[in-house]
Amino acid sequence: MSRLEARPAPSRAMMLASPLIAAAAMLVSGSLLFLFLGQEPLHAFYVYFVKPATSLYGVGELLLKATPLILCGVGLALGFRANVHNIGADGQLTMGAVAAGCVALYFDGVEAAWVLPLMLLAGALGGMAWAAVPALLRTRFNTSEILVSLMLVYVAYLFLGYLVHGPLRDPAGFNFPQSKMFGAAATLPLLVEGLRVNAAFPLSLLAAGGAWFFCRHTFAGYRMQVSGMAPAAALYAGFSEPRNVWLAFMASGALAGLAGVGEVAGPLGQLQGSVSPGYGFAAIIVAYVGRLHPLGVVLAALLMSLLYIGGESAQIELQLPSAITGLFQGLLLFYLLAADLFIHYRVKPRTRPAAPAALSTETVPHES
Repeated sequence: MSRLEARPAPSRAMMLASPLIAAAAMLVSGSLLFLFLGQEPLHAFYVYFVKPATSLYGVGELLLKATPLILCGVGLALGFRANVHNIGADGQLTMGAVAAGCVALYFDGVEAAWVLPLMLLAGALGGMAWAAVPALLRTRFNTSEILVSLMLVYVAYLFLGYLVHGPLRDPAGFNFPQSKMFGAAATLPLLVEGLRVNAAFPLSLLAAGGAWFFCRHTFAGYRMQVSGMAPAAALYAGFSEPRNVWLAFMASGALAGLAGVGEVAGPLGQLQGSVSPGYGFAAIIVAYVGRLHPLGVVLAALLMSLLYIGGESAQIELQLPSAITGLFQGLLLFYLLAADLFIHYRVKPRTRPAAPAALSTETVPHES
């Protein structure tokens, strides 16, 4: 028998290397999976991980899908560093998209430069308002922010569905559940003509840089990090836990809301029944693969974006099921958590208790 024993000082080098170890283990498992599906592994890996980035259009799609992952992942990483577990980024993204879409439709036909900034503001406020619900319940009633934020995701989905099937449905849209197309003033400018990547990508990089500065050079960022690493020390120092909870939820809600604006004012150009294929949930993996570091989140988001693009390429060229993308994402998270387990703990065999001393069998002479 064996047991897990906490290491006195986890290796920092291994913590930085664990995402690479997890990615390598994912590739090994992927090769076995491709063999099981009747595919030649090297060709399948080329189609999945290399071919999507061999053209300018593919690179544009890679950056396009990385944008919401960066925005959501940076916001979640800020909260996770403070032990605030927001699982509802996809709902906050959806409500940010709804708020921005309502602004675009209300000012339909207005070709003014202030429409797009107003949409960005409305999207951030929409995400913050949705994130405020679990923050309030956590700080006021000590409820689980994990359960509340997760359940609110599906409420946001249903609310969006109600709007595009009812009040916001395009009357000239042949009864499809979608709104009118947004005007030119309500859409994000493209970075390169002919590609779909837009101004939301540099905005996401700016958000990552701002989050790095916040964590590294502000007292509020230091307070959140101490609260996550040593809650008892933070309590002794007088750091307010409710303040950290609110700050974490407001930051992640605002960034997720901006990700929603990037979708509806970018490649979609309208409100639809679904504005996210699960970016908010994938951003949880992105945050952990990026080691909860804003700049690491950018690299992890590019890897996750490649999994999305590669999955679509594999469906078309290799006739593989769409679930292959979720499988690779799950393998990546599984191996990362396994690596973290052995970084912080070591396996130690249990020592058997010493057997009691045997009773002496010598006969004691009796006096006559």
